[in-house]
Amino acid sequence: MITSPDHLESADGTRASAGTLAMLGDRLALAAEAEGLLDVAYTTADSPVGTLLLAATPAGLVRVAYDVEDHDRVLDILARRISPRVLRAPRRLDAAARQLDEYFGGRRQVFDLPLDLSLSTGFRQLVQRRLTEIGYGQTRTYGQIAELVGRPRAVRAVGTACATNPLPVVVPCHRVLRADGTTGGYVGGPGAKKTLLRLEAAA
Repeated sequence: MITSPDHLESADGTRASAGTLAMLGDRLALAAEAEGLLDVAYTTADSPVGTLLLAATPAGLVRVAYDVEDHDRVLDILARRISPRVLRAPRRLDAAARQLDEYFGGRRQVFDLPLDLSLSTGFRQLVQRRLTEIGYGQTRTYGQIAELVGRPRAVRAVGTACATNPLPVVVPCHRVLRADGTTGGYVGGPGAKKTLLRLEAAA
């Protein structure tokens, strides 16, 4: 992801402050959205599990990505799979950022956001849709999720669906554990998964 320095110097030698650049960026985003040219808006949000990339289409939140996933790579994938018209536009993500902040602050247990699940298809999307049924502070095993979706032998496929979940935290794949109670893999790393589980257990 490209980040702006505190000041940029133009060809005529004038300098623009970070605040001015942010204002210009906001104007550009608003103009692009008004013209129907903003297909994927994104922003970043700080959290106890690192900086999260949030991205949304007009249909809803489409991606939550951890630092370890490489935000630049994630944006490149969004540009290829959804649209090259990708722009930093925090306003479209205001509700998502606010609800995530409430969640990490222990003030929210259920997300109320429109979701765009178009990055997943077939069995993976089916599993990811059912993950939202696992309540805050609860856990299920990969086997239990396989039973829930009517494919009791598809435990590994459930694991893959969790590992490729494009909306971690909001679609709570962190609540799915191995049969022996250990955490198993997680897109944000085992430390992030344990942090989320501890957060919910403390409520």
